[in-house]
Amino acid sequence: MQPASKVYVAGHRGLVGSALLRRLHAGGYENIVTRTHAELDLIGQAAVDAFFARERPEYVLLAAAKVGGILANDTYRADFIYRNLMIGANVIHAAWRHGVRKLLFLGSSCIYPKLAPQPLKEEYLLTGPLEPTNEPYAVAKIAGIKMCAAYNRQYGTDFFSVMPTNLYGPGDNYDLESSHVLPALIRKMHEAKARGDREVTIWGTGTPRREFLYSDDLADACIFLLERYGAAEIGELINIGVGEDLTIHDLARLVGDVVGFRGEIVLDSSKPDGTPRKILDVTRLHRLGWKARTNLPEGIRRAYDDFLASHAGS
Repeated sequence: MQPASKVYVAGHRGLVGSALLRRLHAGGYENIVTRTHAELDLIGQAAVDAFFARERPEYVLLAAAKVGGILANDTYRADFIYRNLMIGANVIHAAWRHGVRKLLFLGSSCIYPKLAPQPLKEEYLLTGPLEPTNEPYAVAKIAGIKMCAAYNRQYGTDFFSVMPTNLYGPGDNYDLESSHVLPALIRKMHEAKARGDREVTIWGTGTPRREFLYSDDLADACIFLLERYGAAEIGELINIGVGEDLTIHDLARLVGDVVGFRGEIVLDSSKPDGTPRKILDVTRLHRLGWKARTNLPEGIRRAYDDFLASHAGS
């Protein structure tokens, strides 16, 4: 991939897509194609095909997806499986039809079985039942992985998938009903501090362990892989993470420290915990020569600064 290469970033306004844009611009890539959802709805096959026929991108970063936390995934199950299946199928198929040289599909660590051994290795895919609360989203992402692999085998394409761990960073979703745990905690802690509350309640027992990757680090890993490797070296999928985790309770304390909330953290054990532990094995990625650079306290500080800038007056 060269600076003059035509690169399509699908989902450029989201957490991952916006980070990819920042990384591409920093790397000297200027021939970048984007479309908002209003300009191009990726669940429409004819519209997607016409877009590819007109623009002819050489490289595709497929970061577009319908995403959300436990509550959103469990409540809008049909929306999550339908929209994500259609986005993946339409973009991957159009990329093959119109001669895309390389495609990177963004998956999620929730593709792995709920009770798979830890840390999660790439070969654990499809070795057991999924976490029920986000199964529809995970199934759609697994379909995208397998679709890339199938097109590679049948048509000789160079499409591969990356599986990031839990992400956070600039441009995140802070809505308490649809956000993931870390941005939700940032907002909860900030609002509790502003009100002078003495406690903040978090979902579950606080014991599940999670790994968190700063979005700009993910973007750097994606461009690193696109510039140097392809499906032949990477295979069906490769994990992207930091290789370290912590409990949700410890995460809440860390967010509270960054935000400046000094009250008590109350655990609501009537709410679901989700998967007991989820940490990625990043041995393969490290062997290829990439490691994450942003530690969690520094990343949370940057994310909180972004929250303050985007929620002025909150």
